[in-house]
Amino acid sequence: MKSTLLILLTTFLSTISSYGQSFEGKIIYSNTYKSKMPNVADEQFTAMMGSIQEYYIKNGDYKSVANGSLLQSQNYVNKENKLYTKMANSEAFLWDDCATNPDEVLKAELNKEVTVILGYKCDELILTCKSGIQKYYFNSKFSVDPKLFENHKFGNWYDFVSKANALPLKSLIENAQFSLESNATNITEMKLDNSFFALPPNSKSMKSPY
Repeated sequence: MKSTLLILLTTFLSTISSYGQSFEGKIIYSNTYKSKMPNVADEQFTAMMGSIQEYYIKNGDYKSVANGSLLQSQNYVNKENKLYTKMANSEAFLWDDCATNPDEVLKAELNKEVTVILGYKCDELILTCKSGIQKYYFNSKFSVDPKLFENHKFGNWYDFVSKANALPLKSLIENAQFSLESNATNITEMKLDNSFFALPPNSKSMKSPY
């Protein structure tokens, strides 16, 4: 089960302003999991990982807050190039070195204006990976500077942003254990203080054992 959760965290990071500028603000996603494991029900995956995800980003830092019974939050600290994950069963934040990636992108395909999400025409990026298929749908209005994440290999994040130059409004993740559909339901441009992305004071952290 722990290995399954690792795949969940590495394949999806767990992602609106004017053109030419990186989006600063919040995107709320609705997440639905379908289990491919006989001993884990769909509802278990969704309850553990969360059906609602609040994603905040400013420049090269981001933070994700989930309503999961197991997964609580993730903080990416750009200057450290580390992703800190808070699980309900651990007092400490578990960090991963984002310069490493247990997955690998084998092929990338870009298709123009495939669908409309929240009124925005979205292109589609299909990543064929060792772990499975990842599809992302995005609009250039919600841009991100890929240079800020050139060292963020973990979770195939740089593979995505270097080709999309934008945040996903919809994601479809398929691997041997589950399928995940994530849809943006609300997008809010807002100014965020740099301290918002830091770990809480006196937080404990340790390298992820997974």
